[in-house]
Amino acid sequence: MSDDLSFGAKLDNWRSTPYSKWAFHHVREIVPTADIENKSGLVNDLNLDVQRFEDLNLEQVMEETETDAIVIAQNNSILFEKYNNGMSEKSPHILFSVSKSILGLIVGALIENKTLKESDLIIKFIPELKMTAYSDATVRDLLDMRVGVKFDEDYTATTGPIINYRYAANWNPVPAGVEAGDLKSFMGSLTERDGIHNDRFHYVSPNTDLLAWVCERASGIRYSDLISELLWTPLGAESSGYITVDRLGGMRAAGGVCFTTRDLARVGLMIGNYGYVNNKQIIPDFWIDDVIKNGSDSAWEKRIGMDEFGNMPMHYRSFWYVQKNGDPLIHGLGIHGQYLFIDPKLNLSVAWFSSDNDATGSPYISRVMKTIKSIRNKLKYV
Repeated sequence: MSDDLSFGAKLDNWRSTPYSKWAFHHVREIVPTADIENKSGLVNDLNLDVQRFEDLNLEQVMEETETDAIVIAQNNSILFEKYNNGMSEKSPHILFSVSKSILGLIVGALIENKTLKESDLIIKFIPELKMTAYSDATVRDLLDMRVGVKFDEDYTATTGPIINYRYAANWNPVPAGVEAGDLKSFMGSLTERDGIHNDRFHYVSPNTDLLAWVCERASGIRYSDLISELLWTPLGAESSGYITVDRLGGMRAAGGVCFTTRDLARVGLMIGNYGYVNNKQIIPDFWIDDVIKNGSDSAWEKRIGMDEFGNMPMHYRSFWYVQKNGDPLIHGLGIHGQYLFIDPKLNLSVAWFSSDNDATGSPYISRVMKTIKSIRNKLKYV
């Protein structure tokens, strides 16, 4: 069935069922991409210590939540690994907005090496945006999605700025007579404010693409190469990844990164170990600690959207969500059911890819969260 879908998947349907079952792990056959290279001689091998988790019925959960792949890893060992819909351990799957969390790590590394400061104004590096809503926004404002820019992240919309954003990203076919644009020119069109900066949480994907552009300007290095140099190679990734690009090569840092499930789990293990891999610091430990401890409760309480989390005690910091009911649970979250969960106390990482037809993932998110809670509870008492 998966092979049959390859003949029908194209730019106007690749994010819809049934075509997404194939397209989400064959993205570069639909959208142009740039490589995120690993070094094959520097792979950080994971041990196989497979546990069945029979009492958690994970295979059934995967079927019922349209899940494509799960890898559960702890202390450098894979405890559970399962693939559906033609995927394997070699298949790069799109992260969607877990891509934002990857950028958060890159920014931490650039702050550590003095390339960036949290207080830097965006226009220090991109003066072209001085007449936009970003004119007085800082790196930290973007990291925490606390920018007062007018933009409605409505995944069900059929018109408006979010559709123009998809055209600019090269993710949707452009109708005749409509100018496609590109990501950088699209960001220049965001001139209206809807509040002050550094106030409430307001989820705006273009903030992430803009911050990746800042990273490129500040470092003089293309974003895909920054990921390779600062994260992917020192992490010991098993496979190269890739990221989607627009018509001019601009990178979709907000949602276009594609990694294998095992390699995403490696990212989680590194975070759970406070930035270390094999006793080598990859991402600064102060940055991981800051993610866990320093998000704004008031910004989250005043948030726009993310209603699926209800009153759960949480914050958002450097493109990561942190649940605070009990031992902290760090996670990245992407539409159509993409997740990376990290429990630092257990040094537990769960990489979870899906092809849920609902862009928000809301039909299944509570089931996923309950399953993660069950996995954590099981491993606490092993």
